[in-house]
Amino acid sequence: MTDLLPTHADIEQAAKAVYAAMPATPQYAWPLLNQALGMEAWVKHENHTPTGAFKIRGGLVYLQALAQRQPRVRGVIAATRGNHGQSVGFAARRYGIPATIVVPEGNSKEKNAAMRALGVDLVEYGKEFQDSREHAALLAQHEQLHMIPSFHRDLVSGVATYWMELLRAQPDLDVLFVPIGQGSGICAAAAARRALNVRTRIVGVVSAHALAYKLSFDSRSKIESPVTTVIADGMACRVPDDDALALILREVDEVVAVSDDEVAVAMKLYFIATHNVAEGAGASALAAAMQIRHRLDGQRIGLTLSGGNVDHDIFAQILGRPDAAASPGESRRAA
Repeated sequence: MTDLLPTHADIEQAAKAVYAAMPATPQYAWPLLNQALGMEAWVKHENHTPTGAFKIRGGLVYLQALAQRQPRVRGVIAATRGNHGQSVGFAARRYGIPATIVVPEGNSKEKNAAMRALGVDLVEYGKEFQDSREHAALLAQHEQLHMIPSFHRDLVSGVATYWMELLRAQPDLDVLFVPIGQGSGICAAAAARRALNVRTRIVGVVSAHALAYKLSFDSRSKIESPVTTVIADGMACRVPDDDALALILREVDEVVAVSDDEVAVAMKLYFIATHNVAEGAGASALAAAMQIRHRLDGQRIGLTLSGGNVDHDIFAQILGRPDAAASPGESRRAA
C-alpha cells in the first residue's frame, strides 16, 4: 500500500491553503485544568477555527486540490455528523463549488443550521453516519457529484497543520490524546510527529459506545461495532476506514475508550477551568487523560479541544449535572 501518511513537505504545502483562510489557533496550559489533572496539560484550541472545529483545515486543502484537478467539477457531496460538513461547506463556498451534505436523521439542529448557513444543500437520511455515507455515495453516482471521503491524504495533510503548531510550540510533550472519528485527526498527529521527529506517544480515544476502532486496534483487524453514544457524535463510527485503520495500527501507541458520563464530566470541567465550550468529541481527549491520569505522573500532555459545536440545550443539561460538579477529576471509568 502506498504510504498515505503526509510528508513534511506535504504538510507545509497544505499550510499555505489553511493560512490563506484562517490564522493558527492557540495552545494554552490552564492552571485550573492542570490542578484537576495533577499534571501540565497543553490544550490545542481547534474550537477557535472559523467553523469551531479542526475539520476546516482538511476541507480547505482538499477543495483547493480538487479545484485544481477538476476545475469544472459539477459539485461535491459528503456525509457527516456536522464538523466535516461545515468544513466542506466553508471550503466549497470559498472555491465556488456547490456542496451537498448528507446527515443522519435527528442530527444536531445547530450543526445542521450552521451547514445551511454556509450554503450547502442539506439532506437528512438514515439512522446513523454509515447510512448517510452509503446514501451520499448513491447520490454522487446518480447526480454526477464528486464524493468527498471522510478520510483522504489531503484531509490528513490539512489537519496535520494544527499538530505541527502544537508540537513546534511544545516539542517536549510526552503524550498526545486524540479522538478517533474516521481517522484524519489521529493520523494527522502521527504525520506531524514524524515530520518534526519528536518522540511523543499518541493515545487514541474512542467512545465506549462506539468501539469499532478500539476493537480493531486491539485485535489488529477490522471489526465493526454498533453505535449508541448520545453525546460524542463526532466519534460515532460503526465501520472503520481501511486506510485510516492501517495507519492507526502502525503509528498509534494505545487506544482507550471513554463513556458518555466521562465525556460530560470533561465538557463541564473545560467550561469551569477555561470557560471554553467543548462538544462531546471535543472533550474526549480530556476525558481520556482524566481516566488514566494515575499512569501519567510527572508527564506533560497535549490535549486537543477538537470542536465546540454542541447544541445549547444539551450543553445546558451537562452544566446542570450534579455528578459532574463537585470533583470533576473523579469520573467514572468506561465500562
